[in-house]
Amino acid sequence: MLASGKMVGFVPSTDYDRTRAFYEGKLGFDFVSLDQFALVMSAGGQKIRIAKAPNFTPLQGTVLGWEVKDIQAVATWLRDRGVTLEKYPFAQDRELGIWTTPSGDKVAWFKDPDGNILSIAQHPESAPK
Repeated sequence: MLASGKMVGFVPSTDYDRTRAFYEGKLGFDFVSLDQFALVMSAGGQKIRIAKAPNFTPLQGTVLGWEVKDIQAVATWLRDRGVTLEKYPFAQDRELGIWTTPSGDKVAWFKDPDGNILSIAQHPESAPK
């Protein structure tokens, strides 16, 4: 039953205006609505509900991630839009922070204004030919 439903992501935030500016202005997501319960954005036909949480500590792992066909192009696009890509010490690509796993997957991370960790990933079967 759940497998046929659409997934909705949930992210905490302390400031709707700042968060909307990031997700809409920098990531290019579509604004759906804002009410007393959540700021709702849409990305790739999937909704993300951003709920206000005045006192929270961001998780130390990724909370949302996107599979992309060309991670180099997407990471460059994000950087050019003012998104800071994390430069973890294990990432081989020091310029864009892209880590290549032993299996060939590629991952890069960045944070939203509240410190939530987001990622982009490219898997070998989706790589540009």
